[in-house]
Amino acid sequence: MKNVWFVTGAARGFGAEIAKAALGAGHRVIATGRNADAVAEALGSADELLVERLDVTHPEEAVRAVRSGLDRYGRIDVLVNNAGYGQLGVFEETSLEDIRAEYETNLFGLMNVTRAVLPSMRTQRSGRIMNLSSVAGIKGMFAASIYCSSKFAVEGFSEALAAEVEPFGIKVISIAPGYFRTDFLDTRSVKYADQGIADYAPRLAEYRKFHADKNHAQPGDPAKLAQVMLTLSEIADPPATFIAGSDAVQWADEVYEHRQREVDTWRALSESTDGIWGPRAPKTSRRKARRA
Repeated sequence: MKNVWFVTGAARGFGAEIAKAALGAGHRVIATGRNADAVAEALGSADELLVERLDVTHPEEAVRAVRSGLDRYGRIDVLVNNAGYGQLGVFEETSLEDIRAEYETNLFGLMNVTRAVLPSMRTQRSGRIMNLSSVAGIKGMFAASIYCSSKFAVEGFSEALAAEVEPFGIKVISIAPGYFRTDFLDTRSVKYADQGIADYAPRLAEYRKFHADKNHAQPGDPAKLAQVMLTLSEIADPPATFIAGSDAVQWADEVYEHRQREVDTWRALSESTDGIWGPRAPKTSRRKARRA
């Protein structure tokens, strides 16, 4: 079955590769970006392609772009919330303005587009929403407190939204890539906070050098992830979070194993906070509590 895909941030990186993969598989694509000309240049022209300008931080633009897509194709089957960028640097050096800008794109922008698409998916009683998160939404990392927190929010939102829309035949998947060979580490995709606090300077210098060396040498292939997302769009029971990349799988293993060890280590103290009416309390204690 050929679907209609709606892709944000489609001018380059993951967004462009996902749009190309969907078109290559015979699907129809509504490709969006802040610069519609750049999107058109990246994807070319085709009867199955509609290019729309969309800055996801403006809810009215999301509504307009979705309406244009529905007018053209009659439905939207797959929403890919890809638009986003990285605000890197330590929290103490990051301005509140930069923090809010990160959330406006990575979280609230994603919500703006999702809110615009959901009514049509509910009406048709089907749909697939794929939110580009990051392994940084699973593992907190040095000099990425703002970026990580925005992606942790995407993870939580996606999981909770999935429970809300599942009765309508809509599936929600969070895609959590590791390092992929995109433009993410370029200056046009990543912003560094740097207010010159000496205590952070040595580690930050190493961190920036690490990213400079890794830029365009990342292990992940975005075209391969795009093909995987085609598969995920068709699977009847997809994962809540799909970990993408061998590095991301390794980090996820470490995070989940560490969290389970913490739960086990502190289990008795955690359970000690129950009152006498808690699930582990003796039945006689619960009866006394009710009479009191």
